[in-house]
Amino acid sequence: MMDLQEISDRLELKEIVDKFSDYADTKENDKQVALFSEDAVIEIEMGGKIVMTLNGRDQIAKTFSNSMEDNKVVFHMNGHQSVDIDGDTAKGTAYSYVTVGKDNDHLEHEGVRYHDEFKKIDGKWYLSHRRSEFMWQEQAK
Repeated sequence: MMDLQEISDRLELKEIVDKFSDYADTKENDKQVALFSEDAVIEIEMGGKIVMTLNGRDQIAKTFSNSMEDNKVVFHMNGHQSVDIDGDTAKGTAYSYVTVGKDNDHLEHEGVRYHDEFKKIDGKWYLSHRRSEFMWQEQAK
């Protein structure tokens, strides 16, 4: 049975995943990047290969800002999340259906599985490592 601390931690970890998507959709880059620890690492995986690695908040902020600038449409629909907590660290997997596009006539749909690692710093959870596994992509017709 879960105790109150574990329930609280699980809610906070789910909120981080959901806020990541919210801030991507609304292009609130500063708020999105603040969800990561200072030394966070993000890996982007496509076709089973890591195609990009970002190290630290500064690189994450710059890359996120540039990548979302071209897209007028950004929409995340999050699904389930599983998480294992071990003290001040946690690992989890979250699923998301993502739509991006330059306009409503040029949309791309993506299935993304996020492999996340979190760490609690001064009583607050942060994403410390995220591997974004793009499982499939399709152009809207």
